[in-house]
Amino acid sequence: MSIETSARVTSSDPGFAERYRAMSSRDSRFDGQFITGVHSTGIYCRPSCPAMTPKPSNVSFYRTAAAAHEAGLRACKRCLPDAVPGSPEWNLRDDVASRAMRLIADGIVERHGVPGLAHRLGYTPRHLGRVLVTELGAGPLALARAHRAQTARTLLVSTDLPIADVAFAAGFSSIRQFNETVQAVYELTPTALRLGAPQTSARARASDETATQISLRLPARAPFDGAGLLAFFDAHAIAGIETVDAHSFARAVRLPRGVAHLELRLDGADAVQCTARLENIADLSTLVARVRRLLDLDADSAAIDESLSADPAFAPLVQVRPGLRLPGSLDSDETLFRTMIGQQISVAAARTVLGRLSRELSATPGLFPTALEIAEHGAEFLRGPATRVASILGAARAIADGSLELDLGTPVDEFTARLTALPGIGPWTAGYLAMRVLGNPDVLLSSDLVMLASAARLRLPATARALAVHGQRWAPWRSYAGMHLWGAAGR
Repeated sequence: MSIETSARVTSSDPGFAERYRAMSSRDSRFDGQFITGVHSTGIYCRPSCPAMTPKPSNVSFYRTAAAAHEAGLRACKRCLPDAVPGSPEWNLRDDVASRAMRLIADGIVERHGVPGLAHRLGYTPRHLGRVLVTELGAGPLALARAHRAQTARTLLVSTDLPIADVAFAAGFSSIRQFNETVQAVYELTPTALRLGAPQTSARARASDETATQISLRLPARAPFDGAGLLAFFDAHAIAGIETVDAHSFARAVRLPRGVAHLELRLDGADAVQCTARLENIADLSTLVARVRRLLDLDADSAAIDESLSADPAFAPLVQVRPGLRLPGSLDSDETLFRTMIGQQISVAAARTVLGRLSRELSATPGLFPTALEIAEHGAEFLRGPATRVASILGAARAIADGSLELDLGTPVDEFTARLTALPGIGPWTAGYLAMRVLGNPDVLLSSDLVMLASAARLRLPATARALAVHGQRWAPWRSYAGMHLWGAAGR
């Protein structure tokens, strides 16, 4: 389905007919990709809502739930349009609206307000507001409000957290604001929303005086190759930092307000159970957003698989691994150092080096060392060519002093330029990080030796230049094509 740039698609827009067909057929593949607003009933729905199909004259389509809120619509109580994977559009596109949505999901507005969001994106707050209203149908405050409402609904119906804790976990600054928002979006009080939900086994509890444990089911857009993701994480796991097996992944992670210990476990074919113990419950929404990015849960797998299968060399690979995902990142700084340290040595050797570095440098057992810790003490423990060690230390100092920031809101070209400006960081490293940190779906690391060897076995072009040219037919999913090539090589 084509992607419109307008915030609202009505019957006079070219994209209306295809969206209306998807809604009429109740096609669940498009859940989360757009919102159906039904003006005759005053509600908005997911495309697969089982309710009677409304007349075209009563329908508008929106890119975001916030735009539907702004149009005076409330969420459908029958289909729960926010209980689905998010839009894959925010990674596919690199415009300001998409980058803003990535940052809003990460909680930037709750932590730094609209001025902080605007600063990250390089705009004034007023201009950013105009851009987002034009593109998404709602300004940054309304978009953040909709995100908080969706998080609150999830917590109300799937946990037994006290309602006051739900308010702050969802990012609201006051109980009054929480109550008013839930009432406006769902036409129910928080208590009524909870009482009307089906019984669930998910629970939240205070695990000690300083932490809260919570368990949530995170839906994925099917098909979902969760087993392939866990195999990737297992192959790269650092002893003492991560524990991975065929069904689960566990580790501690730094969040804006404290540390969280999490376990991710496959839950059927299209979901992941996330159990976390958080030092600060207000970090929950950020943690969920980062886990969704780590596991690429919002990817449009059906579209990706269909596109790549058009190349005869890839059709068998897709058949073996439908729903392949890009492994993301919980901590961009950590991913940079793991990538730099792991280059030019085997994966097994990299795991050994990274494990020793973590044990010797990190002030917090079970956590990867910070950029500051590496900058101050890395020279004592890093081994290898002097230029390579100097590159790692230079990157650590740049992050520690703020001159290098690996930000979800950075355009991919600027992100790449910032990295390659540092000594010792080349296009391969920058491209790999754009794929892992930004979730960029269209990076082909055509100079990668393992990828080239795999391409040769598949009778694809086996030189970097020729593979890059051939790979243009895989756009905009070249990152996934590269993952298939690595997978075919057993990496």
